[in-house]
Amino acid sequence: MHAKTLPLFLLFATAAALADDALADDAAILQCRALPATAARLACYDAIPVGSAAASANAPAASAAAAGAAPATAAATPEQRFGLGQVKPVAKANEPTSIESTIEGNFNGWGPNTRFKLANGQVWRVIDGSSAELGPVKNQQVRIVRNIFGTMFLEVAGSNNSAKVRRLQ
Repeated sequence: MHAKTLPLFLLFATAAALADDALADDAAILQCRALPATAARLACYDAIPVGSAAASANAPAASAAAAGAAPATAAATPEQRFGLGQVKPVAKANEPTSIESTIEGNFNGWGPNTRFKLANGQVWRVIDGSSAELGPVKNQQVRIVRNIFGTMFLEVAGSNNSAKVRRLQ
């Protein structure tokens, strides 16, 4: 009889511990919600720990690693950063809306998930279900354009076809 109750006890103990964590987070959110000043309320929400204690312990290391990687990205030109991440509204005016390059080697079209390496070193992948068969061309001239919503499209010179793409490198 004792062997059957031990797993049940452990299950209920784990569930109770998780519920206590959830209640603590709810209490912190309610405390932040009560703050009248916007900046103080935002700071309060930002201070609420997210995830388990292990994730919180790893957060300083992850922040330090990200801080170490930031200068390399910050030193890149806007054209080199094009398509790597979301553009902050403040920096949007400085960011290019398109880039022009060539696809290295022979090019005769694309299908879903096709990868392209541009002459500038960037690697892009088709992320929609589109496909196009074009005449074989060596070092095809292309343009990658960001629309108003931030979506990137590959435009091939001399063609009306375009593909939705995402930058990989």
